[in-house]
Amino acid sequence: MSDLFVSAGLQNAAPRPLADRLRPQTLAEVVGQEHLTGPDGALTRLLAGKSFGSLVFWGPPGTGKTTVARLLAHETSLHFEQISAIFSGIADLKKVFEAARQRRTLGQGTLLFVDEIHRFNRSQLDAFLPVMEDGTVTLVGATTENPSFELNAALLSRARVLLFRALDDAAIAKLMVRAEALTGRPLPLDEEARGVLVRMADGDGRASLTLAEEVWRSAKAGEVFGAEALQTIIQRRAPIYDKSQEGHYNLISALHKTVRGSDPDAALYYLCRMLDGGEDRLFIARRLVRMAVEDIGLADPQALVVATAAKDAFDFLGSPEGELALAQVTVYLACAPKSNAVYNAYKAATRVAKEHGSLPPPRTILNGSTKLMRKIGYGEGYRYDHDEPDAFSGQDYWPEKLGRQHFYEPTDRGMESRYTDRLAHWERLRQARRGAEG
Repeated sequence: MSDLFVSAGLQNAAPRPLADRLRPQTLAEVVGQEHLTGPDGALTRLLAGKSFGSLVFWGPPGTGKTTVARLLAHETSLHFEQISAIFSGIADLKKVFEAARQRRTLGQGTLLFVDEIHRFNRSQLDAFLPVMEDGTVTLVGATTENPSFELNAALLSRARVLLFRALDDAAIAKLMVRAEALTGRPLPLDEEARGVLVRMADGDGRASLTLAEEVWRSAKAGEVFGAEALQTIIQRRAPIYDKSQEGHYNLISALHKTVRGSDPDAALYYLCRMLDGGEDRLFIARRLVRMAVEDIGLADPQALVVATAAKDAFDFLGSPEGELALAQVTVYLACAPKSNAVYNAYKAATRVAKEHGSLPPPRTILNGSTKLMRKIGYGEGYRYDHDEPDAFSGQDYWPEKLGRQHFYEPTDRGMESRYTDRLAHWERLRQARRGAEG
């Protein structure tokens, strides 16, 4: 019965979401994925050969994964079959594979699009392997999760992973223009509100068109919304900052500098701004670890332990419970004594290493593993420090052509102050040893 309605075209009169009505009809119409669908894109190159192998599309929602899969099937004259891993099991897969085999006997190939493919378990994923290998189906899986972690190696070895990117502001704005052209109506927004709507979409093309529909439904005749009114009628706050643009770098810079400046309250404020803006929690955790080694260092060696423990705690607890661990380490780092002595020493040592190339270490401290190596002096004269008075030999460890260098200047802050006395003690011993030997 439903086929009769379809053949009569009655379904065309049914309401359809704007995102569905605006779905691209060719790869050239896909926005925001020029690295895949542009003139020199990866998919464009594959299609030039009129065939392609199995693929995994990895990217955030609303970036065109389903649409591109449909277009690939159309471009290669493959039957398009779509299933969702959320609603399908092994029995469903067997039916799909059998239908694909029957089509194949009639000369018709099948592009099987599996949405949310990462939801399948290992045994379900293994079921795809034989039909991928014998060409029964060309698999295109879509996932928002990292395939390296969520899909098994056997499937990944048979498929190419293509990355779909979140749509940038220009791509979202282009969708808005297309929506206006399709509906024949301008969006009732002033310039500022239009920019806010783009940011609200947060890189999701489908979400941007859904938001545009909400705006059109809400506007009265002749009404134009400003930014504040837009957020009120849509009941959604614009992202506090764009995680990939200037606001992202401004806030992480503010967090870093307030930790360095030992202001725990300001550091917590900027941390919460980033959390509220939807920043990747593990990105924040990584930056906090960086602060521990760059700005605190040996003034409090425990800072690195606390920072890495907070990262592990967040991994274990997840959000929102794990965010308290990030708050705790932020306060700890802000209150800790500060030293960048190791950071500066590392930069200085790196510079010297690059400038002087591959200078050989003195043969005294090289292992004489073979008779020939010992014959030419490897390990000759090496003094085992533990056997020396004060467990210190005072040997020269530097390449002959470079000579002794001095990079690390410990501060008198926190626990690092103990290294000043220790280094001075060793230097006195070194001079005494050389004086005795000279």
